[in-house]
Amino acid sequence: MLAPSNTSFKNNVSQREPESSPERSPENFPKIAPGHMQELSQEQTQGHPWEHSWEPPRKHPRVSIITAVLNGEAHLSDAIQSIRNQTYPHIEHIIVDGGSKDGTVSIIQAHADGISRWISEPDQGIYDAMNKGIRMATGTIVGTLNADDFYPRSDVILDVVQTFAQTRADAVFADLLVVGRNDPRKVVRFYDSSDFHPGRFCQGWMPPHPTFFTLREHYIRLGFYRTDYHIAADYELLTRFLARHSLAYAHIPKVLVHMRHGGVSSRNVKSNWMLNREIVRACKENNIRTSMPRLLCKYPRKLLEYVRRPKG
Repeated sequence: MLAPSNTSFKNNVSQREPESSPERSPENFPKIAPGHMQELSQEQTQGHPWEHSWEPPRKHPRVSIITAVLNGEAHLSDAIQSIRNQTYPHIEHIIVDGGSKDGTVSIIQAHADGISRWISEPDQGIYDAMNKGIRMATGTIVGTLNADDFYPRSDVILDVVQTFAQTRADAVFADLLVVGRNDPRKVVRFYDSSDFHPGRFCQGWMPPHPTFFTLREHYIRLGFYRTDYHIAADYELLTRFLARHSLAYAHIPKVLVHMRHGGVSSRNVKSNWMLNREIVRACKENNIRTSMPRLLCKYPRKLLEYVRRPKG
């Protein structure tokens, strides 16, 4: 049995809705009731995946971590090492390389004893690579870690597994720090997801994707990343999982991932415009009302993330 964590978890539970639910505005979402280490009620657990696939905590469920990479020799070693440093023993690390032309494959080969599976072949982009990794995964729980990102502590995955065990949630996410690309000790931005709820999707807000873990079964049942999205397939998937299908989720009030500054979606005005267009599309396709002007209202608040810092 896993030892209880001394972390205070916030458990947010919402009822599952039919797949053909009508278009909803934020006020139509079920209210999210916060709690601490709460078990779901018998009614809420009916039909949930753990009834037929969830591994009890004493069995130490395997966690599959997918890393998609293309020409990532600069920082891939840090991502790999941060996974190898984890104290939780049942981890499956899968690397999907898109046919890199730099030294990425050599780095993968040098760390082969700590990598469960890897492939190197052309793909249709990062979301196609993530889908390949998920299909290769054998773990009960699945998460992703980008080649430029890393776990800052050795107990990150243990925190994730304990949260699933204690809350019996369908999905777990946490907070994230954006750090300097060449100096990861420099904090650029604090991504606090503690006040997230599905009603915020229409405002352009989602939990930080690299901190998102869910049961592999949900990918099989609800679908994989949409490869017809260029930048916001992660937004679309979280919208589909957490809003349209109302998966029960839990928030870990800790920073679980350090992300290096300079991702595709934040490179310039053009990429930000494309991102927001795809967010509008993702919301529309998952029955959430929003608009481009509404999304643009998020930026004043987003500026505060460059000032705020995590407590402790």
